[in-house]
Amino acid sequence: MLYYLFEYLDKTKDIPGTGVFQYITFRSALAVILSLIISTVFGKRIINFLRNQQVGETVRELGLVGQNEKAGTPTMGGLIIILATLIPVILLTKLDNIYIVLLIVTTLWMGTIGFIDDYIKIFKKDKQGLKGGFKVVGQVGLGLIVGSVLYFHPGVTVRDDANSKNTAAYSISANESVLMQSDVEAKSTLTTIPFFKNNEFDYAELLAWTGDNYRDWAWLIFIPVVIFIITAVSNGANLTDGIDGLAAGTSAISVTALGLFTFVSGNIILSNYLNIMYIPDSGEMTVFIAAFVGALIGFLWYNSYPAAVFMGDTGSLTIGGIIAVLAIAVRKEMLIPLLCGIFLVENFSVVLQVAYFKYTKKRFGEGRRIFLMSPLHHHYQKKGYHESKIVTRFWIVGIMLAILSIVTLKLR
Repeated sequence: MLYYLFEYLDKTKDIPGTGVFQYITFRSALAVILSLIISTVFGKRIINFLRNQQVGETVRELGLVGQNEKAGTPTMGGLIIILATLIPVILLTKLDNIYIVLLIVTTLWMGTIGFIDDYIKIFKKDKQGLKGGFKVVGQVGLGLIVGSVLYFHPGVTVRDDANSKNTAAYSISANESVLMQSDVEAKSTLTTIPFFKNNEFDYAELLAWTGDNYRDWAWLIFIPVVIFIITAVSNGANLTDGIDGLAAGTSAISVTALGLFTFVSGNIILSNYLNIMYIPDSGEMTVFIAAFVGALIGFLWYNSYPAAVFMGDTGSLTIGGIIAVLAIAVRKEMLIPLLCGIFLVENFSVVLQVAYFKYTKKRFGEGRRIFLMSPLHHHYQKKGYHESKIVTRFWIVGIMLAILSIVTLKLR
């Protein structure tokens, strides 16, 4: 909203300084500041409201040190993250940008699924919460929406390298670089393969064997891939949310790296210099990411050990959904196993634990375990590590993975 107001003032009233709102970097800085203020100042009020409504965490008996002390801690704190993200986004972004629309829908969609899950756990006294099947249906539904929009919407395009090599003229408007020739922008199912020199892969090529019109059916590959990624990443974030500050901290690190990708991918000069895919209008996602990172850091003010609030599924499912959509939109979904390595390991630790237990029970008549407890962070708790040490070390690993992901811009 403020973006359009200042755009109007700049064009019609010629007021000095109003043109600064055209810059993504300026609006991103404002978004971080505003989201930090909302999450830290108003976050306390939300926590008090949740406490007064007796929205407290019910802790399962896992045999972990200090576990019982967390019983009754307010949950549904993901509402802080959602509000502190959406308010700056609505004020500072171009709301007609298709990527921003998708991210807002993702935030509200996954936030609603998580809220329902938390509501059932707390007020219906059902520790299982929303049935797994309903969660999956919700995740698949979002995947269908996101995949269909990214595939069919005319505003989602990428640079056509074959034509862009013949393009010599550029014009720079504010902080966005715009190609003079429009024929270099085209619909595409291209994505990026990290660590390879000629690193663009087209999902449509998987159907090349079907005939000359195979590109018309590329959605049969692309949309299921989007559904799988959104489901996997949101579940990974959900599993990572097990100890104070772990999910919020590791997510903030991953999203910051994605912010760099969206900024350079949305700028024709930087993308050309780095020899990466130029995605028109994707730079606007940087403002959303700035607000999201500020919200996560502000939430950490209350979620760090000992936590005054838990994000609940309201927050964890939302975080995973946003990260997945950001990575897909900027064509970096193949970096997710590296960038979100913490989520991946947490996911696999549960899958391996369950699979091995079932196998050994069938084979030997007695179920055996690989880890003392899964997800992985509980394994280290069982070994006697303090929560703060586990979280800090997971953050360090997350930073290393984020740096390595950023390095892939040049390391091929």
